[in-house]
Amino acid sequence: MIESGETRPGDVLPSERELMEQMAVGRPAIREAMQALERTGLIEIRHGERARVAEPSVGRMVDQVSQSMKHLLLHSPATLEHLKETRLAFELEMVRVAARRVSDSDIRRLEATLRDQAAAVGDLVRFRILDGQFHRDIATISGNPIWAALSDALFHWLNDFHVDLVSVPGAEQLTLAEHRNVIAAIQKRSPDQAEAMMADHLNRANDLYRKISRK
Repeated sequence: MIESGETRPGDVLPSERELMEQMAVGRPAIREAMQALERTGLIEIRHGERARVAEPSVGRMVDQVSQSMKHLLLHSPATLEHLKETRLAFELEMVRVAARRVSDSDIRRLEATLRDQAAAVGDLVRFRILDGQFHRDIATISGNPIWAALSDALFHWLNDFHVDLVSVPGAEQLTLAEHRNVIAAIQKRSPDQAEAMMADHLNRANDLYRKISRK
């Protein structure tokens, strides 16, 4: 019904009894199916209300695969390396687009996030949150909500397995300096320089984090 468009986002689904009659199955089968649809993000179930077809959302879609991705990363070291490689390619293209489309208000937003991050030195949890926000801000400049959602997802998936690399005491100033370089390149509207600064940030910074963590 959902795939055919018979029911559309926001529509209330038939009651359990109606579905039992339509499908000629028992209540347990209907409830199991409804729970499965909720897990995939196709419907919303609220206590005391009939289930509704969910409004489509890129963020919801990403959330649905997050748990599976974390399970995969936990048990597959090769997948973690592949994800790091994917994020690098994604961030480099994202920052090139940002350098072409950036507005003065976008620059002000990036600078505000950087100021907040500088003020959060000493609070590693907040510092990491603002680190992710900085990269999301860059993705948002594209005007493409899928990019912004993917930026969030890639950062959080990797952060769960690299907290030791982004929370080493003393490494915060390195992150801030790299972020300043990225902003300066975007502000110059230079895609090539922005890409170089982002590559420098993601590659060189990670190497230095590892050196700091071994001291």
